[in-house]
Amino acid sequence: MPSNSAGSLAAFLKDRRTRLDPASFGFSGRRRTPGLRREEVAQRANISPTWYT
Repeated sequence: MPSNSAGSLAAFLKDRRTRLDPASFGFSGRRRTPGLRREEVAQRANISPTWYT
């Protein structure tokens, strides 16, 4: 995969994660950035965090 495509995919996934509200998925706590963490997305998708990243 060319680096441009990888960068586009990374930007897309990050954009989607920031739009999600952690409280609506049962995650709480203080956050420095909006949205779900990569680990939380992986948990919701039933995949390992390593595979997601």
